[in-house]
Amino acid sequence: MHTNIKKVIKVMDQIAPRHLAESWDNVGLLVGDENKMVQNILVALEVTDDVINEAIEKNVDLIITHHPLIFKPLKQINSNDPISQMVLKLIKHNINLFTAHTNLDISEVGTCHYLADLLELERVSYLTTTSEDNLYKINCYVPVSHKEDVKEAIFKAGAGQYEGYDSCAYETNGKGQFRPLEGAKPFIGDIGQVEYTDEVCIETIVKQSDLSNVINALLKAHPYEEPAYDVIKTEKKINQRGIGVYGYTQTTIIDLVNELKDILEVEHLKVVGDLNKKISSVAVVTGAGSDYIRQAAKRVDVLITGDLKYHEAHYAKQLKLNVIDAGHFETENVFMPRLKTLLDGYFEKKSYDINVMVSESNVNPFQLI
Repeated sequence: MHTNIKKVIKVMDQIAPRHLAESWDNVGLLVGDENKMVQNILVALEVTDDVINEAIEKNVDLIITHHPLIFKPLKQINSNDPISQMVLKLIKHNINLFTAHTNLDISEVGTCHYLADLLELERVSYLTTTSEDNLYKINCYVPVSHKEDVKEAIFKAGAGQYEGYDSCAYETNGKGQFRPLEGAKPFIGDIGQVEYTDEVCIETIVKQSDLSNVINALLKAHPYEEPAYDVIKTEKKINQRGIGVYGYTQTTIIDLVNELKDILEVEHLKVVGDLNKKISSVAVVTGAGSDYIRQAAKRVDVLITGDLKYHEAHYAKQLKLNVIDAGHFETENVFMPRLKTLLDGYFEKKSYDINVMVSESNVNPFQLI
């Protein structure tokens, strides 16, 4: 079954939810029409003229990249600017462009987690926190006859989920009291008469992102004209996510370097630190991660990242943090085949007839000679 870009975007939002992207980032459909049908997708680290030419040759409808082609606002689009040239070329050949950048870095199936998985790090956690959900508690009062209906509705909408559990709730039996006034349409009782009824107080939890859906489900499933419920914001934070991850292992820096060389298929890596030092904790920030040296120094023995500058290397050394500069291109481009695998899996489940290819034109602009 063929499908359109809008449905492909929904799949990408499962892999790398756009709300995870940093505020300064530019992600999503950067060039194109979400209603266009898709048969061929090309996955690439970034858009270059060679990648566009490859897409033209392979009759590609959609390019999905990690790095945004359009990062800063374009005041003009003309043939004198390299970025404009590529935008015009994409439009001319009816090729659409979608980008997942920091949201893919942060995603639990994204670039940082993937490299940590390849290194077989244990007990992996986020290095920083750039997004999180508040946890709310909802108390609602329901007649005994409808408690199961209400619970089923709010659980289906997302309530009662915590860590590895769902359908979490606490019930308290009690006696409800109310008096319907003129104009009311009571489910139980008569106008002007105080009514007593057996009720259950259902207490459950809900993430901030699901709160609106849960309240709507409660109101729809509840038999009363005016259901009584409370929403209380707790101090608990959940779904804390951010740039970079860290985990645990038992090795030496030289063995970790050699393992990285095999994974990334490179011959040389830059290292700050004692190659023979035994280490037990490693942070991974794919791409350019020197901004996270200080956070990494507080948690781990080694930081794996790219684009390390001279003064940043000295700063890491002063903090007694070992750093492996494995390259911006190398630490992120290794994820492209993985992205194809993830897309193929989703498309197969949905019976989408889409061919996903990994670009053969994306190459590191640097050469070691």
